Amino acid sequence: MASESKPAHFLQNLIRDDLAAGRISRLETRFPPEPNGYLHIGHAKSICLNFGLAQEFGGSCNLRFDDTNPAKEEGEYVEAIKRDVSWLGFQWAGQVKYTSDYFDQLYQWALYLIREGRAYVCHLSPEDARHYRGTLTEPGTDSPYRDRGVAENLELFEQMKNGLIEEGGCSLRAKIDMAAPNINLRDPVIYRIKKMAHHQTGDKWCIYPSYDFAHGQSDAIEGITHSICTLEFEDHKPLYDWFIEHLPVPSRPHQYEFARLNLSYTVVSKRKLKQLVDEGHVDGWDDPRMPTLSGMRRRGVTPAAIRNFCDMIGVTRSDSVVDVSMLEYAIRDDLDKNAPRAMCVMQPLKVTLTNYPEGQMEQLTAPGHPAREDLPVRQLPFTRTLYIEREDFREQANKKYKRLVLGKKVRLRNAYVIQADEVMVNSAGEIQEIHCSVDLDTLGRDPADGIKPKGVIHWVSAEKNLDCEVRLYDRLFNQPAPDAGGRDFLQHVNPDSLQLLRGCKAEIGLADAMPEQPYQFERNGYFCRDNRVGTAGEPVFNRTIGLRDSWAKERDK
Repeated sequence: MASESKPAHFLQNLIRDDLAAGRISRLETRFPPEPNGYLHIGHAKSICLNFGLAQEFGGSCNLRFDDTNPAKEEGEYVEAIKRDVSWLGFQWAGQVKYTSDYFDQLYQWALYLIREGRAYVCHLSPEDARHYRGTLTEPGTDSPYRDRGVAENLELFEQMKNGLIEEGGCSLRAKIDMAAPNINLRDPVIYRIKKMAHHQTGDKWCIYPSYDFAHGQSDAIEGITHSICTLEFEDHKPLYDWFIEHLPVPSRPHQYEFARLNLSYTVVSKRKLKQLVDEGHVDGWDDPRMPTLSGMRRRGVTPAAIRNFCDMIGVTRSDSVVDVSMLEYAIRDDLDKNAPRAMCVMQPLKVTLTNYPEGQMEQLTAPGHPAREDLPVRQLPFTRTLYIEREDFREQANKKYKRLVLGKKVRLRNAYVIQADEVMVNSAGEIQEIHCSVDLDTLGRDPADGIKPKGVIHWVSAEKNLDCEVRLYDRLFNQPAPDAGGRDFLQHVNPDSLQLLRGCKAEIGLADAMPEQPYQFERNGYFCRDNRVGTAGEPVFNRTIGLRDSWAKERDK
């Protein structure tokens, strides 16, 4: 929505003018997905736009499923789409609607076109119909069935409806202009035979309307004033208007186009996303690497981050590619402000505090968020044995290394200063444990000897922690344009898009973490608990995004 600091986009100006001029009394929009897959980040832009405009101007927005092709549609997708729209924070007007709700009326309007001499049954095969259609530079040729009489067309269409003609045997076409410069006006198919049960209407129909025939009329039935779609439908607008003009529809909707969301390092074709799922390149539509809303949700991306991103990129009529780093910035910005802090040791190295009493445990406290007093304080059990990250210790290091070094001091986050005194190794010479001493006078203060530790590292109690599995997710593709120029996008799947870490140790308070609740694992990134368990039944935490952009150097090359 527009703000004082951000100028209104062209659709806001257009709607404002329509209301002021009295061309409409109330804004009515719709979001019309086809239930043939899960929604992705590109759909989020359309959702935010259609529902957002309705909110801004005091109108309403319908959720209507464009369910005219039962061969590709499933009830599973319907339910997933409803969940995603609600999760993004939007509520549709009234009941969920379906194009199939209007099949009876659409059939009657098809009969109306036949009676008016504006539609005919054509027996050309799909291959012959393509040949007769012509090219972008050459006009089409009239079908030999174009001049059939009304009575014969009505009889044949009835036979189509009653299942007396096989699939592919014929279709119903609008009679417009086979020489039209816009190829969409060259007698488009408006009904085809498909002997297949429908997820909403069952076996009632064996003929189904085309998208171009059904969409505008569904808009008219629902009283939609602004039918907002992406630019690839711009060439279909004359056909949209032709049907509205030549049918006795109850209202006169208008179509407006905006630029779709194209995102680098991403594919947003539902066909390609389905291929990733079907061929096992990812673990389902909600795999956290997928650009689907369900995948992003499982990964820990918040609805607010997605809405903010859609607001950042704006609404124009110019196609462009948005750098995925903008999305990642919106995610980091939201999580930095709102995600509670926690500690998790990914590759544990045991530390024994030799001067700390055995069996003793004290409860230290840490803020839930450094700038959010409304978030509860965390309780951190402190014990004689701890875990730190293996990479946070070296026996020898230069001055740039700000972690624990043998003979040197470091501060444990929200706790004491410790010094590494001795290294315990196994028979292979691998470090198994570090013996340290703890300065118990350094809780919240510097050591009395004036020697300040050079760094701060995170830790968890070895005696009271949460065993968990951590999944480090990264971009699914390693090329900015994985499917550009018709290339095989599967050749650019990032082999490092998922790293599994088992045996991780998190602070015990995360045992109560709920799925989708984001956390910042201090020094490691942003994570959320998965709604599934790990290989040994332990909780799983998915990395949403790192603290910094690890792809910046690659992008700047």
